[in-house]
Amino acid sequence: MIIGVDVGTSVTKASLLNRDGTALVTHSMRSTLNRLPGGRVEQDLDEVISSVVRVVREVAAVAESTGEPVEALAITGQGDGLWLRDHQGLQVGPAISWLDARAAAVLDGWHGSGVQRRVFGLTGSGMFPGSAGPLLAHLAEHSPERLERAAVAGYCVDAIVQRFTGEITVDASDASLPFLDVTTRSYSVEALEACGIAEHRRLLAEPAPPNKLFALDGKAAKELGLPAGLPVSAGPFDLPACAFGSGVSNVGDGSLVIGTTLGCQVLRDEFEVDPEGEVAGMWLATPLPERYLRVMPAMVGTANLDWVLAMVGAGVDQLETLLASSKPGAGGVSALSFLSTSGERAPFVAPHARGQFTGLSLDTSQADLVRAMCEAVAYAARHNLESAGLTGEVSACGGGARSAAWSQIFADVLGRPLHVPYEEGVGARGAAMTAWDSLGEPVDRELWAAGRRTVQPHPNAVEFYERGYREYLVSIDRARPHWGASS
Repeated sequence: MIIGVDVGTSVTKASLLNRDGTALVTHSMRSTLNRLPGGRVEQDLDEVISSVVRVVREVAAVAESTGEPVEALAITGQGDGLWLRDHQGLQVGPAISWLDARAAAVLDGWHGSGVQRRVFGLTGSGMFPGSAGPLLAHLAEHSPERLERAAVAGYCVDAIVQRFTGEITVDASDASLPFLDVTTRSYSVEALEACGIAEHRRLLAEPAPPNKLFALDGKAAKELGLPAGLPVSAGPFDLPACAFGSGVSNVGDGSLVIGTTLGCQVLRDEFEVDPEGEVAGMWLATPLPERYLRVMPAMVGTANLDWVLAMVGAGVDQLETLLASSKPGAGGVSALSFLSTSGERAPFVAPHARGQFTGLSLDTSQADLVRAMCEAVAYAARHNLESAGLTGEVSACGGGARSAAWSQIFADVLGRPLHVPYEEGVGARGAAMTAWDSLGEPVDRELWAAGRRTVQPHPNAVEFYERGYREYLVSIDRARPHWGASS
């Protein structure tokens, strides 16, 4: 058995996983996301570490009662942002979330000067305000003392691994945005120079080689209730972990993570950048040789649903009823789902993008507003998956995939069957799959993929939504000139 841990933006989960992908037990704990003036969104590393310790201890206690050994601790979690630490793994100021918008002005300048497109041409990374490039540049200008005190500028997963093992490392998936050449797994000096932060190269840990395992140190082992020296697998981060955990295995297959992020990604066997294309998305290195993920991670997914439900005074438990009360097309109401204060990052980067409803009338119902937003998120998913090169099957996971009615909308808008794993905790499953590979004991991927339900698209709805999708694309083109220079 392996304990898989997924450190999300707001919830930390740990599961005791069997080799068939089923979870014997899962424990979770919420963590705090601090939203501050100026678009700042931060987390406290110590609190995040405490959440991991608590849920792992609870799961480890169950593992001990079974009499079966735990083979490894597999960690995945949120990506991007900036988690500055010292040599001991202590935070140098609060961790900056991927949702943070403080560096929007930096990105505005880079858009106008051509830096953004230059970096995109070098690494395939479309930077956004909450990515490491603009955040490092912002701190270099406004808080240089933080960078001087730091030993490493990393991410959530490697921050936890440093505290548990004493190792300063980073998974290649995390390091991919924005400075890594994913084909060689080495940093692009040209990209660092273009961003004006080459002097801070010392803060970037070298990516760990595929299948690298670390060892749990004595102090962490005692806190977690696990044996010292237990193998620790560090990544990939949550988006690629969800892709593999949900069953993506063939080139062209896509994964849709309907969570805080609307993560849209496609497995590719080549790295290619269109120098004239949208400066958006990212190419991620994966644990698989010569396989990359082309990722288009829209800023928010289920947060759009939470917002519109709050606006109409409804709870998520009413979603199925509300969607059933409004027909496809939402009574003539349509929406754009760009509600993040940081704007949008895929399939285009627009730090000042904003959402909207159109087609409202006195006849518009609460259900129409909810359905219009759910349809808009599904249109965004199709836009991103097509931009990422989808040609094969699509798997879906995350909180939004638990809704039968919303899953049906996604299948109808995509015009493809949607495969949804029965088991939750897909990110932890993907991390555990990677850990077993690293232990030299790979799991049966066909067996894991068999544990999915399939949502079939309705032909009439597919035809209707095909027209709706074309109208959605036109509405984006009409809105972008009103979003500011970086759109």
